Amino acid sequence: MQKSASSTNLGPGGLDIAQSFFRPIHGASPPPSTSRNTKISVIGIGNVGMAIAQTILTQDLADELALVDVNADKLRGEMLDLQHAAAFLPRTTISASIDYSSTLGSDLLIVTAGARQIPGESRLNLVQRNFALFSKIIPPLSAGSPEAILLIVSNPVDVLTYIAWKLSGFPTNRVIGSGTNLDSSRFRFLIADHLDVNAQDVQAYIMGEHGDTSVALWSSISVGGVPILSFLERQQIAYEKQTLEKIHKEVVQGAYEVIALKGYTSWAIGYSVTNLARTILRDQHRVHPVSVLAKGMYGIDGEVFLSLPTQLGRSGVLGVTNLHLTQEESQQLQKSALAIFKVQNQLGI
Repeated sequence: MQKSASSTNLGPGGLDIAQSFFRPIHGASPPPSTSRNTKISVIGIGNVGMAIAQTILTQDLADELALVDVNADKLRGEMLDLQHAAAFLPRTTISASIDYSSTLGSDLLIVTAGARQIPGESRLNLVQRNFALFSKIIPPLSAGSPEAILLIVSNPVDVLTYIAWKLSGFPTNRVIGSGTNLDSSRFRFLIADHLDVNAQDVQAYIMGEHGDTSVALWSSISVGGVPILSFLERQQIAYEKQTLEKIHKEVVQGAYEVIALKGYTSWAIGYSVTNLARTILRDQHRVHPVSVLAKGMYGIDGEVFLSLPTQLGRSGVLGVTNLHLTQEESQQLQKSALAIFKVQNQLGI
């Protein structure tokens, strides 16, 4: 399945009328033989995949957007729906296919495809089913776009990012999981809401697993450049640790609440992933808490992917921020790494 016909072959017998419609200016050089277009492919067009695609289009991040899914009818319907909005969007070529060959030459491969958890199903069984799915998806993607960056969004994202790294053969800097980028946004929102400030003025990170063992870095939170906890201590303003734990619990439970209310999450993760895509493709060197290979970082020895504050750019991971953690935070991060590592070990990769 390819993009719908929108070429210049409108004349009799498919005559190309573009040369008649536009006149070249005097002394113009021919178009360059090499394309500098930016191509993003989204694999999996469920609620999350389409929220990402729509946000990419509105933020003008790609010259080409390729959508891939196994459901051909839905795929074509989504493609046409987006194409029909062309008059309201920056110019982007949108294609759709059930064939991974449509992703050839991508700069960024965003994978949202994954099996949904069945009620009562163990986490390990879900991971094993997604491992089988990724074994079919990742090799053709990486072969068709050997210089691309892989951005994994499917859950459980940390383990699946590790799997994608193993299956792709890509260097570690070019395999990234969306990790706790959205968790950290929720964290910043809740803190901003408590302090009645703009969330953009809050610097706060959630590290570790995208899940129950995530770690809230209270020691490094600042608002407008002011470290919060040390400020409260200097001003002798009392605060309860239970209050902090409650905020973190709200972060962890945030997605579950949205799913319980509307059936799925989409918009926040769409903005979060597009935020990462912008930093990578525009080489912005911004710091995001994303899932990366943590070996040798913060006392973690094994090959495990989890979220750390990471500088991203056009080549993917540029480096990991060397934050000072309290002893408690360090222990919690080690516990989070161990929880992920146990699941990986059971896969036998």
